Amino acid sequence: MDPERIVLIQGHPDALAPHLCHALAQAYADGATAAGHEVRQIDVATIDFALLRSQHEWELGLLPASLKPAQADIGWAQHIVLFFPLWLGDMPALLKGFLEQVARPGFAFSTEGGNTFGRKGLTGRSARVVVTMGMPALVYRWYFRAHSVKSLERNILGFVGIAPVHETLVGHVEQLGDAGVAKWKARMRVLGAKAA
Repeated sequence: MDPERIVLIQGHPDALAPHLCHALAQAYADGATAAGHEVRQIDVATIDFALLRSQHEWELGLLPASLKPAQADIGWAQHIVLFFPLWLGDMPALLKGFLEQVARPGFAFSTEGGNTFGRKGLTGRSARVVVTMGMPALVYRWYFRAHSVKSLERNILGFVGIAPVHETLVGHVEQLGDAGVAKWKARMRVLGAKAA
């Protein structure tokens, strides 16, 4: 397997304390680096940027300078891995705001043949979504039908051409204990080594 260019997007909005999302991302990075892949990391919580407030601003406004390196890293990557905790049934607002900012016209998609969204700008990339949650992952997947993850996969990642997209749902996080955390970190190292 040829080395891949991987960008890890840490979507946990708390940069002041280590969380399971940070441990999982580091384990993924360790596995990927050990296997010879090139890894870059984006920590959304450490980037200062304004939220978009209008369609006009999204379509015609300038990307904040603080987000230019992140957008460049996403453009560089062949494989994108997003890590975030499930908050109120969805990704944290800060991560959503980040994705709205970086997935702008001209980068994530562009006009083609009169169709405003005609050309997907991030084709040729794959992704994995790693979500931590308090509830059992099976409850989220089957009872709630993983609605927010499916929306992210279809309406954001798929919309800009990223495919395939795989998911890892880590449930019952408060009850994992050291052994459970170690098991999930080992899984992340394996996925990182495979760039999967």
